[in-house]
Amino acid sequence: MALPEPIPGLVLRYSYLWYREFLEGRDEGQKDRPCAIVAAIRTGDDGTPRVLVLPITHSPPDHTSLAVEIPPKVKARLGLDDARSWVVLSEWNEFLWPGPDLRRLPNAEDASVVYGMLPPRLFSMIRDRFLSIVNAGSARQVRRT
Repeated sequence: MALPEPIPGLVLRYSYLWYREFLEGRDEGQKDRPCAIVAAIRTGDDGTPRVLVLPITHSPPDHTSLAVEIPPKVKARLGLDDARSWVVLSEWNEFLWPGPDLRRLPNAEDASVVYGMLPPRLFSMIRDRFLSIVNAGSARQVRRT
């Protein structure tokens, strides 16, 4: 499968491991879901990217400041369902690209793992709010293999 460069704003299908699942001792997410790349950092001598992804969920947030709702038009353009969805800002998975937890899109004719890109303005809002939450010490990281 040909994989794209992991660039911020890219929405992909990923087996996301929630922080609460990590605390239970799990090392595999229970559900494959759309996730947004919020950062891709080149590390090591070989320049392998370390990718930070934020989960996208249908569950409304407990605190609206800890998530950003995805507008219906954006969801439609990405090929996601029409139910309300939020990008969670209070936790993230971090892994070396490409990692074993990328998943093929359902019903895709090719082996793509990518839904598409978030619009720049929406991504900027997500990134800025995420960084604010991280800097306040209110976000949780789950490192993956």
